Amino acid sequence: MIRKIVKIDRDKCNGCGACASACQEGAIRMIDGKAVVAREDYCDGLGNCLPACPTGAITIEEREAVPFDGNAVKAAMIAKEATDQAQTSRVPRPAAAHGCPGSMAKSIPHTGCPGSMARSLSHGAPQPAAPALATPAWESENSAPAQSALSQWPVQIKLVPVNAPYFAGADLLIAADCTAYAYAAFHRDFIAGRVTLIGCPKLDEGDYSEKLTQIVKENDIRSVTVVRMEVPCCGGLEKAARTALMNCGKCIPWQVVTIGLDGRITDRRP
Repeated sequence: MIRKIVKIDRDKCNGCGACASACQEGAIRMIDGKAVVAREDYCDGLGNCLPACPTGAITIEEREAVPFDGNAVKAAMIAKEATDQAQTSRVPRPAAAHGCPGSMAKSIPHTGCPGSMARSLSHGAPQPAAPALATPAWESENSAPAQSALSQWPVQIKLVPVNAPYFAGADLLIAADCTAYAYAAFHRDFIAGRVTLIGCPKLDEGDYSEKLTQIVKENDIRSVTVVRMEVPCCGGLEKAARTALMNCGKCIPWQVVTIGLDGRITDRRP
């Protein structure tokens, strides 16, 4: 039959998976890093996935296609829900009834690591200015072991409490999680002196914009540094940070630093 159905331009698709998450019927799946309409009979042609696509790869076309099967979609959704519930029931629960211990806000003190103390929860010491960015350098074999400069926990954007004490007067680092693996001196040049938040817009579900807006709006954030990879899917992290800064109602200094796949800084924008 001739009907409306989703069309995905493979060349424009950046593999972010946002459309697959937005497709409630489960018609779109990620295959070989690209979004594909895997089940035409699951696609109702209404295009709920269109707004989720950051590259404009999705359109609605009218062509010969198998009929939409609402009953099959409903059965698939029920089966998925049952599977999700079964998986959730197998996850061990923490003994205490105060949430996940891994999401509890805490400071991590360090000694002998210049610029690594963002703020002490017990003393409220003022935070030193974030150091200037430097050219990456490998440690020599005879040098002292490198020390972590991470000053707080948790670091995942989705886990961090909005009103954690360490946000007071903080220089905020919002980084794509791959950047720490690509850039050799990441602790020294980016984490030291900053409160660190990491995420991956391609792998994490949802948008970071709302959470980041709350953090920036409800805390005394002194500056924001966004560190991303040069790959297109990292644009989602930069966009979320920009949205947060636009919506917070404050004038906060910020910069975007892009890391190349070879581990070098390829771009830095104020």
